[in-house]
Amino acid sequence: MNHNSYSDAYIRDILVGHRTIAMVGASPNESRPSYFAMKYLLAKGFEVIPVNPGHAGKMLLGQKVYGTLGDIGRPVDIVDIFRGSDAALWITCEAIKIGAKVVWMQLGVRNDEAARLAESAGIKVVMNRCPKIEYGRLSGELGWAGVNSRMLSSRRPMLGPKGVQHRTLKPAAT
Repeated sequence: MNHNSYSDAYIRDILVGHRTIAMVGASPNESRPSYFAMKYLLAKGFEVIPVNPGHAGKMLLGQKVYGTLGDIGRPVDIVDIFRGSDAALWITCEAIKIGAKVVWMQLGVRNDEAARLAESAGIKVVMNRCPKIEYGRLSGELGWAGVNSRMLSSRRPMLGPKGVQHRTLKPAAT
């Protein structure tokens, strides 16, 4: 797969079809990007499991923090890597061990060896992207703030602004 660009359909399918995210490198510091991303994804109806060995056993945004992916003990769909590119390989190895479906590397994180390993195990990969930003872009929310979302259309957004479980409008009764 070409990891320099992803189709909107590929990103949408991941965000719609995978609801449990283990966020490796989640921070309790309110000024850190991982904190904002976790808070946003929780508000959109995702189950976000923070993973940070320095804060294991504590609570973060109402969620128990785990020390490693292996400590979680329940299925995880997406492993979101908020660590440096050099850590992506060993985190990907852990993601394979726990049966994750997607390895998602945050903005600035790219590890082609980890991507090849994940894909050879049947795992989808996204690199150098943020699920919060991608959700906002595909739901149209980024455009509300004047950010160029690369989408100009009169069609409804691919994702609902209140979460992927948004209501479908029914035709009016006649």
